[in-house]
Amino acid sequence: MELAHRATILTPSLTLSIDSKAKAMKAEGIDVCSFGAGEPDHDTPDHIKAAAMASLDGGFTKYTPSSGIPELRQAIADKFKNDNGIDYKPSQIIVSNGAKHSCYNAILATCQADDEVIIPAPFWLSYPEMVRLAGAEPVIVHTKQENDWKMTPEEFESAMTPRTKMVILNTPGNPTGSVYTKEELEALVEIAATEDILILSDEIYEKLTYDGAKHVSIASLSKTAYDLTITVNGFSKAYAMTGWRLGYLGAPEAIAKAIDAIQSHSTSNPCSFAQQGGLAALRGDQSAVEEMRAEFDLRRQYIVQRLRDIPKVTVVEPKGAFYVLANISALGLTSSNFSERLLSKHHVAVVPGVAFGDDRTVRLSYATGLDTIKKGLDRIEEFCKSL
Repeated sequence: MELAHRATILTPSLTLSIDSKAKAMKAEGIDVCSFGAGEPDHDTPDHIKAAAMASLDGGFTKYTPSSGIPELRQAIADKFKNDNGIDYKPSQIIVSNGAKHSCYNAILATCQADDEVIIPAPFWLSYPEMVRLAGAEPVIVHTKQENDWKMTPEEFESAMTPRTKMVILNTPGNPTGSVYTKEELEALVEIAATEDILILSDEIYEKLTYDGAKHVSIASLSKTAYDLTITVNGFSKAYAMTGWRLGYLGAPEAIAKAIDAIQSHSTSNPCSFAQQGGLAALRGDQSAVEEMRAEFDLRRQYIVQRLRDIPKVTVVEPKGAFYVLANISALGLTSSNFSERLLSKHHVAVVPGVAFGDDRTVRLSYATGLDTIKKGLDRIEEFCKSL
């Protein structure tokens, strides 16, 4: 049996693979310190769970409108206006089965064969695969560590061709933790506007910034930016709702309408009772978000200092998200070899940077307890010094 070409060109998720291997080792009784998965270790706040359970008890288990219940779309529009300075109408909001689903919907609705999509590397590993599934071609821009892993206007312009349809920006970023400033984003928008290049702005980590770094939504910068930008966000990271699979986007009317049609034929609608949880997340007490952010910040400071103390390992201090990207190239190993040996011999799981388009690095997530972080870093230090 011959598979469709689109299925044969995909690369399985290395983050999920590493996480699965680490969990299998734990099931065998091995003490594994895992820095793999990009998932908060906190529980979903109680008032969010209560809202979903109440909706289940009330029988809210049927189909909803394909783009989400009206009250949630309104709450998201309010959130965009109040938090991000973006004026989206509810008709421009599409609620989906996670921010990943929102990204895929946006690419599928706007990109096709012969289109090119510019993606700065290191990148979240699903972006190129989504582009390929849409029949388009990912164009990778390799950023520099000395630029905090952020794409410069010159790098962006050099990668553009007449076929460029979209650029994907993720700020705060995975796997780098980099946060673009307002001025940096304005410079990129200015270049995109010269050729009407769409901007997919993945802002799923917006609530997790540190050291005074400010998240800026690209669509808020100007009318031009607004017209070019599809803004993606969700509930997974800020509210510890990864398994709920609930995300959303705001887009120009024509793009939102196209995405609504795609979603109506693919998933019918987002999960009904999860949407009630999302409504409670946006309209309820936000203190849990700050508590999680503060805890991540403590871990961030510790992990960065420990890594900087290891000879031949360099890091850029992340200003957002919950990842740190360590450059291990001076140790003489590829990222895959480093990660495999670290896991098999020292029982520490990290994600090789080759998955993110940079084989010089490995990603460590600090969305895990400080005790695990301390123990894991002791082992990483021991491993690095043995090389």
